[in-house]
This record gives sequence, C-alpha cells and structure tokens, in this order.
Amino acid sequence: MTAVSFSFAACAKKEEKKPEPALESEKAAPPAAAQKKTQPLFIIERSKNANVVHYDAQLTAAGEIDPNEPVIAYWVMLAKDGRREKLSWIEKKKAYGFTIKPDPSVNNYKMTLVAVPQGQITVKKDGDTIRAELVIDGSPAVLEKIYINASDGLLGPKVHYIELHGKDIKTGEKRFQKILKK
Repeated sequence: MTAVSFSFAACAKKEEKKPEPALESEKAAPPAAAQKKTQPLFIIERSKNANVVHYDAQLTAAGEIDPNEPVIAYWVMLAKDGRREKLSWIEKKKAYGFTIKPDPSVNNYKMTLVAVPQGQITVKKDGDTIRAELVIDGSPAVLEKIYINASDGLLGPKVHYIELHGKDIKTGEKRFQKILKK
C-alpha cells in the first residue's frame, strides 16, 4: 500500500510543478515577424455535415499577398468541436485542393479549385482587402461561399450540384448560381 500511495503522491507533486498553459503561452509567444497574417477569402460548405473548408489569403508583414504561399485551406470541424485541421492529401487532390499561379499582368493570382474547375478565381488586393473574384451567373462577383450537395457512392462521393454565392462587384447585390453535375 505504501508504494502505491507513494507513487500516486509523486505523480501529484509532478503535476503541481507543471506551468499553467496560459502562463506558458504568454512567455513563449513567437516574435511578431514569425506570426503569419491571414485574411478570409471564402468557404466551402457541404451537405454531408457542418464541417467547412476555409480558404484564407496569407499576407506578408507589409500586408501584401504572400508570393510563397498566397492562399491556404483548412477544415473547421463544426460538426465536432470547432477545431482546425489540415486537409489530407486525398482531399487536396480529389475535392478541396487548388492550384494558384501569379498573374503578373495585373499583379494578382489566378486560382482554380478542384471542386469547381470550370471557374477561375482571381485573388487580388483591393485597398486593404484581399478578395476572391469569380464570375457568378454572368457577372463578376466577390466569392463568399461554395455549397456542395453530394451523397456517398460506391466509388466515392457523387456530386449532385454546386452553388456559388457572392456579391456583385459593381452593385453589391447578392449573386447566386447553381451548377448541376452531369
């Protein structure tokens, strides 16, 4: 009994010596230069569950689009606990990944999503804001959200339709387009 009590007491003392997470994070905060700034661009919602994929512009310390990695994508697990997760390799290749290339003629980036290959997105700086622009229902718009309606199939998800949601660049009116998959 004494050995068990001693081991338990030793563990308890060891736990008491651990620094509290809040204090430790204050002491170990990374320098400002190491912190990456991001600005939200748009999200992808799905019919499967409440989890969403976020696409953010990554910025330099000067507030410009980071030429090394202009856009990042990640899950926000709203159906679980709201934590942030990286996209898996297969998710990047088959569903939520993208390619992005600089467009030096207009000092912005051209982005193509795996989920919507027919629509090229322009990622650009407009004043202090970084935004994603896409033609929605025939008009240039700021992309806010993509909704994917799909069901599980034998060979993977079967997409029924995709909705594009945004705001008209000129008028500010809501823009919407539904793309039926064949």
